[in-house]
Amino acid sequence: MEKILSSLNEAQLEAVRTIDDPVLILAGAGSGKTRTITSRLAYLIGEVGIDPANTLTLTFTNKAANEMRERALNLLRESKIKVIYPPLLCTFHKFGLLFLKFHIDKLGRKNNFIVIDNDDKKRILKSFEIDISSSLVANEISRYKNSFITPAMAIAQADLKDYKKIAALYERYEDYLSQNNLTDFDDLLTLTYRILDENSDLCEETSKRYQYIMVDEYQDTNDLQYKLLRKLCMTHSNICVVGDDDQSIYGWRGANIKNILEFAQMFDNTKIVKLEYNYRSTDEILHAANELIEHNRSRLGKVLKSTIGKGKAVEFMSSSDETHEATAIALKVKKLIDGGVSAKNIAVLYRINALSRSIEEGLNRMHIPFKMVGGVKFYERAEIKDLISYLRIVTNPHDDFSLKRVINRPKRGLGKAALDKIEKLSHESKLSMYAFMGENREAMQSVVSKKSYSQLMEFLDNIEALAKVAANSTYDMVDELERAFGVKAYYQGLPDASERVLNIDEFFGLFRDYIKQNPDNSIDVFLNEISLSSEQDQIDTESINIMSVHASKGLEFDHLFVIGFEEGFFPLIGDTADIEEERRLGYVAITRAKKELTLSYSASRFYKGRRAELTKSRFLNEAGVCEGRLIMEKSYEFKKGDLIKHKIFGMGRVMEVMKEKKEYKLRINFGGSKRDILASFVEKI
Repeated sequence: MEKILSSLNEAQLEAVRTIDDPVLILAGAGSGKTRTITSRLAYLIGEVGIDPANTLTLTFTNKAANEMRERALNLLRESKIKVIYPPLLCTFHKFGLLFLKFHIDKLGRKNNFIVIDNDDKKRILKSFEIDISSSLVANEISRYKNSFITPAMAIAQADLKDYKKIAALYERYEDYLSQNNLTDFDDLLTLTYRILDENSDLCEETSKRYQYIMVDEYQDTNDLQYKLLRKLCMTHSNICVVGDDDQSIYGWRGANIKNILEFAQMFDNTKIVKLEYNYRSTDEILHAANELIEHNRSRLGKVLKSTIGKGKAVEFMSSSDETHEATAIALKVKKLIDGGVSAKNIAVLYRINALSRSIEEGLNRMHIPFKMVGGVKFYERAEIKDLISYLRIVTNPHDDFSLKRVINRPKRGLGKAALDKIEKLSHESKLSMYAFMGENREAMQSVVSKKSYSQLMEFLDNIEALAKVAANSTYDMVDELERAFGVKAYYQGLPDASERVLNIDEFFGLFRDYIKQNPDNSIDVFLNEISLSSEQDQIDTESINIMSVHASKGLEFDHLFVIGFEEGFFPLIGDTADIEEERRLGYVAITRAKKELTLSYSASRFYKGRRAELTKSRFLNEAGVCEGRLIMEKSYEFKKGDLIKHKIFGMGRVMEVMKEKKEYKLRINFGGSKRDILASFVEKI
C-alpha cells in the first residue's frame, strides 16, 4: 500500500486519505482522476480495513465501472491483500436493478421483471397506433418519470392538445408495463427512489450497509440521482464525489451543474480537494484552456498546471469557407501522417454535427481514411437519407427502394400491411409502386383508409409537380421539396430536432451551391457525386478520428484540430443556449489535445440553407489565441449568501433575490446598510 500511495501527488494523496465526512474531489482534465478514485477504494479496503460490502462506487458507464474495478483489485493484489468478494462498483442504473431484484415486492411487483431498452419502449408505443412521433412520446415519458410526474399529474397539467395525447399515452404505457411485469431504464432509478422514500426502515438499513459511497463524474448527475444519494446517506455523511464543474456539458439531457457547484452547501462539513496537476497536455494548451474557462462565473475555480512543460504554441487557422478549411486541415493531417505520426493519434472535433460534412469530403479528396466516433457520417444520417430519397424519386419516380423509405415519412397513415399490399399488387402488375398507384387511383381506395388515400394522392401529385419544377429550375428544387413534403417540419417534432434541422439546412445549402456552380448539371449528376464522395476507399489501415466535442469527452489525442470557432456555431447562440455550458464545451475540446492544437475559423459557411458571413468566436479572444470578438456578459444568477461588489457601495452579501419585470432585484447587506439594487448593477466576487 505504501508503494501505491508513494505514486500519488500531494493533492491526490490528501483525497485518498480523507475518508470521513463529505469530500468533493475537484478533478481537472487529465489530473489522474481514475487513479485517485481507485487508490482511495484500495486504501479504504486494504489500509483502513473497511469491508468491501460496505462500499459503493457509482459511475455512468459500464466501461468506466469495469476499468475502475479491475484497477482497484490490481492495486490490492499488488499490496498482497486478499479480497474474497469484490466491492460493488457499478453504474447508477445497475445499482437500481440490483436493488429492485430484492425489493420491488414493496410495490406489489414480482422480482422476475424484465428491463426493456429504448427500442422496445418505442415498439410498445407504436403498438398503440399513435399519430405522434414515438421518439417524442418516449422522450416526454422519460422526462415525466425523472421529474416524479405520475400519469395522473401529467394528464392534469397538460394544456396543449399534443401533450394531452402524450399524457394519455403515458398512462396507457405504464399500465402495459405493469400488466406485463416490465420496467424501462428510467424505472430502475425512479422505482428505487420511491421504495426508499416510502420505506424508512429499509432506507436506514440500506444506508447502514453502504457506509462509504463514491460517485464518479458527479458534474453529470441529475436531480433524481442527487435525491437517491441523499437517501443512501441517511445514516452517515461518508460520501466522496469526484468531478469537474468545468466539464459539465450535459445540461441538455438533465445534468444539473448545481449538484457539484453547491455540494458543500448540500452536505455539511465538506472537504474540497483540488486536483490541478495535468499529466496530459503542454503548458501552451493548458494556458488557452485556463484563460477560456476563467470567463465563466458559475464555477468553483481551479487552474490546471502542466507536468509536461512548454510545448508548441496553439495554432489559429483562418479560412475563407468550409471547403478551404477542410482542404487545409486535410493537408496538415497528410503531412503529419507522412512524417510518421500514427493516424489514431490525430482527431478533428466540431461543435455541431452538420459541420462534419465538409471535413468528411476534404479527407476523402485526400484519400485519408477516417472513422466517425460516437456518431453517424453525414450522408448516413436518417434525415439526409430521406432528402436523397426524395430527390431520387423526383428524378426517377419508379425507384421503389427510395419510395418505400419516404412514402410514410412524414407519416401518411400507411401501416405495414397496406404498404406490403401495394408492393405485392404492383409486382403482380409488373409496374413500379409509383406507376401502379398512379394508374389505379380508384382501386387504391379499397387498399388504404380514406384519410391515407387523400394523403397518398397528394404525395403522387407532389412528385409529379416537383419533376416539372426540376425540369425548369433545379436551383429552386429544395424550396419546393420542403413546401411539398415538409421534411424539416417532420424532424422538428423529434427530440433532437435542432441538430437534425441544421443537417437538413446544410444539405439544402450544399445542393444550392452545387447547382449555382454547375448550372448545366442535372440532379442525377449531383446524386452520383454524393455517392462517390461519401464512400471511402476501403484501405486496410489506421484512421484518423472525427467526432463532436460531446463525443470526445474522456479521450485524448497528440494532434487535435477543432473547427467552427464562429459566433453561432461555437458558441451556439439562441434562446435555449447556455453560454457558460458552451464555454465548458470549448474547455473540454481544448483539453483533449496533448501536444499540438489547432483552432479553426471560417469566414463563411452554409447556415440555415444559405451561405452566411461569419465572425470569429468570442472564445478565440477569451482563450488568448487571437484577437477576436470580445463580448461582455452579465450574470444574473444570484442566490442568497452570494458576496457581491457595487461600484459605489462596495462589497455586500445578498439577502434575498426578487424578480422585477425582466430584471432581478437583490436585497443586499452592505455592512449593516440594507439596499435593494438591480442585479445588473453588481457583480459576483
